[in-house]
Order: sequence, then C-alpha cells, then structure tokens
Amino acid sequence: MWLMLIPITLCVEAVYHDVKRREIPDSVNARILLTALLVTCLTWHSVTLADALIGMLIGFFAVLPFTLKDGIGGGDLKLVAALGAWLGGGATLGFLFWSAMCGMVMAITTHLLGRKDFPFAPAIASGFLIAICWPNALTRLIELLRG
Repeated sequence: MWLMLIPITLCVEAVYHDVKRREIPDSVNARILLTALLVTCLTWHSVTLADALIGMLIGFFAVLPFTLKDGIGGGDLKLVAALGAWLGGGATLGFLFWSAMCGMVMAITTHLLGRKDFPFAPAIASGFLIAICWPNALTRLIELLRG
C-alpha cells in the first residue's frame, strides 16, 4: 500500500498545476506512467504488466471521446490513462466512476458559483483516492442499490 504514495504525490502535483495554470505538464503524467510500469515490472505490487496496460487503455479510451469534444483536456486524458496503469483494468472502472461522480459535484458547484468551467484534475485525484482507499466501494454501492 505504501507504493500508492507515489501516484498520490504526483496527483497532488497534477492538481496544483491544473488549478494554478489549467494545464497538467506532460512530465507529471509521464512520471506517473513510468513509475507504474516500473513497479509492475519489478513485481512490487499485484498488478501484472498486461493488467497495467489494460488499465491504461481503458482509462485512455473511456476519456478520449470527451477530449475530442473539448469536454476534458488532453492533460486530464493522460492523467487518467497513467493512473489506470497503476490500478489495472478492473479497478480502473471504479476509478472512472468515482472520478465522474466527483466531477459531477464539482460541475454543480461551479455552476452554482456562476462559473463556466473548472479544472478536472481534483476530481480525477479524488476518484483515484476513493478507488485505492475503498476498492470495493462501487460493488457495495451496486449491492445497496439492488436492495
């Protein structure tokens, strides 16, 4: 679990840049991806290389349509893909869900404050934290909704 301090720390850096300049430097996303692949190749955590690549691809292709429609920036797209490599395929789906929920709360708040847009990295980072701190939260939510 201590390894997850690496992407969490880099997420904080991404959030800082996105809030301050509305841009996430490629160097931050590259460090997230490279460290994910490094710890995976060294077998320091349970995600296999194939699963890391699947997580990266799921994150990339899930967010790509929103990037193409100018709904989310390219830095956010790369951030999601890189974090997906840390989580692997299955956990990336939960991460995407929680990031979308956090983004929805931020969008409503932004609208109520009379602003037009907002940096999305805080929602991505929040979704990532939820996905790693409560990995079964989405499953439990679905079970709760089913009754």
